[in-house]
Amino acid sequence: MAEPSKGVESLANFKEQTGTFLRRLNETGAPLLLTVEGGEEVVVQNAAAYRRLVELAARSGREETLAAIREGLVDAEAGRVKPAREAVLELAAKHGISVSDE
Repeated sequence: MAEPSKGVESLANFKEQTGTFLRRLNETGAPLLLTVEGGEEVVVQNAAAYRRLVELAARSGREETLAAIREGLVDAEAGRVKPAREAVLELAAKHGISVSDE
């Protein structure tokens, strides 16, 4: 049996020693990858670690969005823009999509 702190364990062992693994998850905050017949099946982690992960992902998404908006504003201020219709027609032509030019 692998040590719970190593991060990978069989689902069967997890079921047999759930209390031990839950204590370890709460102590370390580290996730545990559970396997079934040697294949990766599911990841478990404690609720606090999961909440932190979700918050980090949300924050990262917001930061990327704000960075893209800032970059677009800089481009616009520098005159690196084109009318939307022109951009759409160029993209359609590039990807072989037929569009109406009305």
